[in-house]
Amino acid sequence: MPVITEIEDLKRIYRRRVPKMFYDYCESGSWTEQTFRENTSDFDKLYLRQRVAIDMADRTTKSQMIGQDVSMPVALAPVGLTGMQHFDGEIKAARAAEKFGVPFTLSTMSICSIEDVAENTSKPFWMQVYTLKDDDFMQRLFDRAKDAKCSAAVITVDLQIMGQRHRDLKNGLSAPPKLTPQSIANMMTKVQWGLGMLQTKRRFFGNIVGHAKGVADPASLSSWTSQAFDQSLNWDRIREFRKMWDGPLIIKGIIDPRDALEACNVGADAIVVSNHGGRQLDGALSAIRALPAIMDAVGDKIEVHLDSGIRSGQDVLKAIALGAKGTYIGRAFVYGLGAMGEAGVTRALEVIHKEMDLSMAFCGHRDITTVNSDILMIPKDFPGEWL
Repeated sequence: MPVITEIEDLKRIYRRRVPKMFYDYCESGSWTEQTFRENTSDFDKLYLRQRVAIDMADRTTKSQMIGQDVSMPVALAPVGLTGMQHFDGEIKAARAAEKFGVPFTLSTMSICSIEDVAENTSKPFWMQVYTLKDDDFMQRLFDRAKDAKCSAAVITVDLQIMGQRHRDLKNGLSAPPKLTPQSIANMMTKVQWGLGMLQTKRRFFGNIVGHAKGVADPASLSSWTSQAFDQSLNWDRIREFRKMWDGPLIIKGIIDPRDALEACNVGADAIVVSNHGGRQLDGALSAIRALPAIMDAVGDKIEVHLDSGIRSGQDVLKAIALGAKGTYIGRAFVYGLGAMGEAGVTRALEVIHKEMDLSMAFCGHRDITTVNSDILMIPKDFPGEWL
């Protein structure tokens, strides 16, 4: 077992073990990737205040997200194609999250189905859904999530249309993936990954194939995905989705205060400040820079979470200090999954937990729920003053 002390260690192993097509899918953004980069680098502009001679014993990182107990304010974000990063990837990630005491969010575009994950875990997980045109499919997706005892639904609202991701296009990454001689040759060099994929029957989009109209096999998936997303989405449509799901609801993909206020009016329990990991509108503000203005706009009207750019426990701590009640990790757990399967996801969670716990202590706090902006040194121009 290699010595893993930071998320970057897992990323290096991940890059060696997973085919380039799927590595690039994870580790890329849209167009110039400005937002993708700044999602991470903008955390570095926030400095922490160290305190001394303060009791650091008996610390706790336990808190709640949408009323659910969590061992730390971190959830595993919904990531499509997770089952192609490692065989049965969604199941392995969900198991790691369950054992660690944090939520796992299953993507609609997962390889393992809702039922697969439910059969292989013992605690409820969260279900992410896209805003699709087909009411019948959407209602059945919500119903399947309810039957699987999912404890929350996460509606992603920033993918009506897809941002151009150069690497995905060049690699033939689509639904389903278009294999080229180059990608096949690269996959053949990833022996451990290939042997794992041969062991499983789960290699296609389990929530779509056999469930969506006209999608009986992977070959018919491409035409469905090109037409399924609702470009005419508006807040009234989101209210219709709210009627389809009567459990806790989270709206993911908010980056503007005006949209945060709109989200407060549709019956959601929480919003996620997120720019889709820099994979949609390139040139948009990083999630962490957008957070203060959104907190100013909504205050205590709705619970606010943050996604996009988190690579360390210090990043989590900074987001909590700025007012977020929870955070999401996507790439960080995928690195671990691709590197070492379930054990790698667990290691990613351990790394983030330890960094957050120790940094919280250095800042003079013993309870994550007491952390506030007093622990930060924030540049005057951090939120930005725009014309």
